[in-house]
Parts: sequence; structure tokens; C-alpha cells
Amino acid sequence: MLDLGINAAIVLGAITFALTKVLTVDQDYWHGWTIFEILRYMPQHNWSAYEEALKANPLLVKMMISGIVYSLGDWIAQCYEGKPIFEFDRARMFRSGLIGFTLQGSLSHYYYNFCEVTDNMSASTFLHQSVFPYKDWWAVPVKAAFDQTAWSGLWNTIYFVALGFLRWESPSTIFRELKSTFFPMLTAGWKLWPYAHIITYGVVPIEHRLLWVDCVELIWVTILSTYSNEKSEARILDDSSTTDTQDNSR
Repeated sequence: MLDLGINAAIVLGAITFALTKVLTVDQDYWHGWTIFEILRYMPQHNWSAYEEALKANPLLVKMMISGIVYSLGDWIAQCYEGKPIFEFDRARMFRSGLIGFTLQGSLSHYYYNFCEVTDNMSASTFLHQSVFPYKDWWAVPVKAAFDQTAWSGLWNTIYFVALGFLRWESPSTIFRELKSTFFPMLTAGWKLWPYAHIITYGVVPIEHRLLWVDCVELIWVTILSTYSNEKSEARILDDSSTTDTQDNSR
């Protein structure tokens, strides 16, 4: 009951905080406004507030968005696996959110900049060099293909290794699980991401790409988290069965 109460407080507190921030974005200007005017300008002004925060500190904003998405994605994965809505594993959700915040948000920020021709990165010669210095239509599928081979393989590896270390697993165990999941997860992504990345690289401005990708990530993180934890739980069960067999044989 204590765990249930803590989990419920976390979920309800997060929802209340998010709704409060969204609904009160114009609270300093409400004097004389009607309910219709408040609701009419709320989406536009929330988007403006997001863009202002993005301009002020783009890296931190993207890290926070990815941390929230990865936490939410893991929670959805646990519910999909059959756990009641308030009986989720907090440590597991925290691990996923921590990886999203520290790694996915920051690495993706630099990756999407590195893939494009931009004029605002002259401070660094390295970042100024684009992987794809082209703006023709054919560059979009090329970028999507590169994303779903080199970048996807690298990120899936980073995710599984980081998650394994956060679970205090041995390097040999992490390597064994990564070896068995690398290609299945890479090919699973091909059923979703190539279609999403036509929009990512063809329509969405570079500063908003991570937001769009994180929206799609809610589906992908659910798959990724479910797959990773299923492999871990299966390994734990196999280890327990092996230990019991050895004890019985003695």
C-alpha cells in the first residue's frame, strides 16, 4: 500500500504540475479575459513559451523533454506488460528517464545539428562540418537510411549498455544480451522510423526535430523498454532455474 501510494502521488503530482503549467501560461494577462479568450490563446502561447525556452537553453530543454518521454515510455511499457497503472517499478522508470535525460537528449541535439548545413555553428569547425551538405530532395531518404543504420545501431548499443550498468549487471552479461538483441531491435525499428524520418528530415525544422522524434519515441521507447526488460527478466529466471537445479542435484 505504501508503494501504491508513492506511485500514485508521483503520477498525480506530475499530471497536476503539467496541467497547471499549460493552463496558466497567460495568468499574468488574464485580467478582463473571457474563458473563450483564455482557451483560444493557450495553445499558441504555450508554443511560444516553449520556443523561447528552446532559444535560451536548447540543450537543457531537449534533455528535459527526452527524460520525460523516456520515463513516460517505460511507464506505458510496464502497463502494457500487465502491471496496474499505479503499481509500476519506480527504479526501472527512473533508469529509463535518466538515460533519456543524460544521453538521448544531449546526443540527439548534437547529432541533428551535425547532419545539417547550418550557419549558427561557426564557433566550432567540427560542428560546422555537415555529414550531408545537401538540401536536394534525395538527401532526405539518404539521411533516413543513415539514421536507421549507423545512428540507430549506435544509440541502441548505448541504451542497452547504459541500462545494463544502471542495473548493476556485469559487462559479460551486458555484452551477451546486447549481442542477442542488436539486430532484432535494429530491424524492428525499420518498421516505424523510416516513415517517421521522412517527416523528420523533410518537413520539421532542425530546432524542433527532437521534439517530433520524442513524440514518436513514446511508441519506440515502449518497445525498447519492454524488449530490454524481458531479456533481463528471462536471464534472471534462467539463472534461478540453473541455481535450483544445481542445488537439487547436490
